[in-house]
Amino acid sequence: MFLKKSKLVTSIVGLLVILTVFVAGCSNTTKDQENTSDKDKPKVLTFSWSGDIGDLNPHTYFPNQWFSQAMVYEPLVYYGEGGEIQPWLAESWDVSKDGKEYVFHLREDVKFSDGSPFNAAIVKKNFDTVLANAEQHEWMELINQIKSTEVVDESTFKLNLHKPYYPTLQELTYIRPLRFVGEGAFPDSQNTFEGLKSPIGTGPWVLNEYKENEEAIFTRNEQYWGTKPKVDKIVVKVIPDGESRVLAFEKKEIDLIFGNGVISQDSFQFLKDSGKYETKISEPTATRALLFNTNREAIKDIKLRSALQHAFNKQAVIDNIFYGNEKKADTLFAPMLPYTNISVNPYEYDVEKAKQLLDEAGWKQIKGKPFREKDGETLQLELLFISTDNIQKAIAEFIQGDFRKLGIDIKLTSQEEETFWTTAYQGDFDLLFTASWGVPFDPHSYLSAITKSSENGSPDYKALLGLPAKKEIDEKIKEVLLSTDEEKRKMLYEDILTTLHEQAVYLPISYQSNVAVYHKNISGVNFLPQEYEVPFTSINVK
Repeated sequence: MFLKKSKLVTSIVGLLVILTVFVAGCSNTTKDQENTSDKDKPKVLTFSWSGDIGDLNPHTYFPNQWFSQAMVYEPLVYYGEGGEIQPWLAESWDVSKDGKEYVFHLREDVKFSDGSPFNAAIVKKNFDTVLANAEQHEWMELINQIKSTEVVDESTFKLNLHKPYYPTLQELTYIRPLRFVGEGAFPDSQNTFEGLKSPIGTGPWVLNEYKENEEAIFTRNEQYWGTKPKVDKIVVKVIPDGESRVLAFEKKEIDLIFGNGVISQDSFQFLKDSGKYETKISEPTATRALLFNTNREAIKDIKLRSALQHAFNKQAVIDNIFYGNEKKADTLFAPMLPYTNISVNPYEYDVEKAKQLLDEAGWKQIKGKPFREKDGETLQLELLFISTDNIQKAIAEFIQGDFRKLGIDIKLTSQEEETFWTTAYQGDFDLLFTASWGVPFDPHSYLSAITKSSENGSPDYKALLGLPAKKEIDEKIKEVLLSTDEEKRKMLYEDILTTLHEQAVYLPISYQSNVAVYHKNISGVNFLPQEYEVPFTSINVK
């Protein structure tokens, strides 16, 4: 009996051992499957923007977005930290002694995302299609100075200039228009300004899916010649409203908020103070400013423009809207940029001085009326801003309230971005939010654009036409851009920038910065030299 029981127990124990091993095996298999599943699962970063990415054509402008163009297309040379010009699609280059010839030695390991070769012939074809539409790009002086393009051999490209142009390499770093599409992207007409067959570039990202005004999905370019991105996919969601963007972020529907004006400073501070997220603020990228339209009758008067300068309380804006995160600006360009450290007297906040200038300009305060009048006309000025830019909206509302105390009626007009720029280029405004372009554009390209009527340049051209000295300013800008004498160049820049300051056509507010807010499982978020680039290549998702 004992023997039989012992065998039974042994059998049961053996069965239990087998079951335990089986269950453990199943458990381990499940864990292995989970680990394998996690390992194989694509890394996805979800980002948002206020508008559509556009048709991803590097040779055209709005509605294309800078950041999305930079994801797909690359330059010959790259603008690095501290302004260092770095090799990119060109490994090296030679410049002739007279400064009129640039020979670029191209990388031989580069292919476009469709597998087609990157070589001197396709570089020339891209340059030539841009030059065929030169009037669209004349804000960029390099376009006007290119005499011819040459294929020296398969991996050598030559650029010939009419005159030596000192910012040549700097302008070749721009996100548009001198970046490259593959042969298969060219339309039947071969004129890319009419549109592309498809967005084929050499960059680290490829557009995979696209729903206009809803979503764009980019996947990693597996043929990329450089350092490959750490994530597999970037999802760009269109969210026009900043507060909706914050809600989506808190719900983990998006992983990263990045840029300038994409959310309000209140929201940024709230997210920062919560301690739940990672936040960063970049070094100053450009100068936030108001542009005065001197073509409007009232704004033609320099006394009125000067009064507005003294009436604007910049420090209150910085303290109350920016939480002290931005620094006050007194000149159009930050003084640390090349040729911009000029000696001028800033327009300090001085209410009494503003009132005095308004009186001298003939705008009198009428008893019992809230706004000043001149010859029976009320002092009303229209301030135009982009409806999706949360910072512009906040400053506009501050200006409206503050200027009312001085008897100035500020009419706020908000427009979606495309309409805003159309209105701006037409010169249909009194006051307009603007900003300098930052590196690598400032100061030379920004100033070049104010001399040209190109609709893809800047609204400044028309806005400054009411200045008596406009012709003289333009002539000096054209001279300084082609100057080969460094000392003369410094003198000309100082003269130009001093004149613009004394004419009070720009009201600098602050040196603006990019902000970044992201979840704690995101790493590798940094700020690139060009403020319009988002560091998607270095970002990782845990």
